[in-house]
Amino acid sequence: MKLERRKVKISDVVFGDKNEVVGEQLVLNREELVNYIKGLDNIKEVSVDIAKPGEKTRIIPVKDVIEPRVKVEGVPGFAGVTSQTGQLGNGAYNVLEGVAIVTIGDIVGFQEGVIDMWGEGAKWTPFSKTLNLVVDLSVVDGLTAHEHELAVRMAGLLIAEYVGQFAKDAPVYETETFEVGSNPEESAKYPDLPKVVYAEMLITQGLLHDSYIYGVDAKNIIPTLLHPLEELDGAVVSGNCVAACDKITTYQHQTNPVILELLKKHGKEINFLGVVMVPELTTLEGKFRSCDFTAKLCKQLGADGVIVSEEGYGNPDSDLVMIAERLEKQGIKAVLITDECSGWDGASQPLADSKPEAKAVISTGNVSHVVTLPKADRILGDPEAIANLAGGWAGAYDAETGVMKCELNAVIGATSEIGYHNLMVTEY
Repeated sequence: MKLERRKVKISDVVFGDKNEVVGEQLVLNREELVNYIKGLDNIKEVSVDIAKPGEKTRIIPVKDVIEPRVKVEGVPGFAGVTSQTGQLGNGAYNVLEGVAIVTIGDIVGFQEGVIDMWGEGAKWTPFSKTLNLVVDLSVVDGLTAHEHELAVRMAGLLIAEYVGQFAKDAPVYETETFEVGSNPEESAKYPDLPKVVYAEMLITQGLLHDSYIYGVDAKNIIPTLLHPLEELDGAVVSGNCVAACDKITTYQHQTNPVILELLKKHGKEINFLGVVMVPELTTLEGKFRSCDFTAKLCKQLGADGVIVSEEGYGNPDSDLVMIAERLEKQGIKAVLITDECSGWDGASQPLADSKPEAKAVISTGNVSHVVTLPKADRILGDPEAIANLAGGWAGAYDAETGVMKCELNAVIGATSEIGYHNLMVTEY
């Protein structure tokens, strides 16, 4: 497969009379955008704002983040979701580099998250560095929580495609080309390089904790193999409302740094065999099945080593270490990427489970670390939502002073378990 990422450099986003890219500025007609969104299924009301790095702007509660792009060659859109199912991973897309669509609005308690564009909060989220088109969505009355989530999820993806189309004829300043053939082809080219598989665990627990692969609810599948370029081309979509800190947003699937790093090393240091998508299930039987099939696939592929990344924490910790156990017992080296739930003082047991075979572990930080976020000049959304976010509590937001305290749990991408951010734990 061969995929090109053609970057349209965007340094600013503003509202104006026309939808266009002028130099490095993305101009959006606000009225046309709002009318488009209001025409989407089950959307009642919408407000659209722009949040830029450095501004004293707080965004809460965040549902998803999506990268706006347009496919110029090959299967368009999020295949199986916003467009007809087709083979992703080939062709080319133009991307509005540095722009993100951020959907906000209450769906279900104890989930979603916060993005601060400045100060202390900005240090903890990668989306303080993007130019954010913030879309606050209200749905029609009478929807169930699952229907509400579906309406907002689909709206976010379609808005990303709507905005992304303005990159189609814009000047491209840089093109990244990724090309990886079939496993037999690559193994013939690189017979002496160690074979590496990436096993990516996905929240698939139901109760608004779901992920989608080509539009298929991943809790209904057994672990399956994807070509790495498929995920970069939009094959995996976030549909979950989990703790914000380690939720893998759709934007992070589209730009997964583990995949990108392995692609850089492919043909030089390693032979990258592909990505095993691993559903995280809540039943013991489901966990055994997912872990067994993951290890089996890696063995069948002939992997020498496997990188396993988690999404979420708590009961998925068991899946993580069970996969390591099964791989290591088959002579396959396993490296795990996870965050820790170690308490405010960092002294608690970091994972809910452990195995002696889980001996190579990369930590992306402590979800329980408490941060104090100063008063914002502008709030997009509802700051009182922090009381119902994972990592927040009643009284976490002081309306009088405007100060907010919370765990990193509540900050989008703070402890991303695909290594998307810069946080790590070191031992002294």
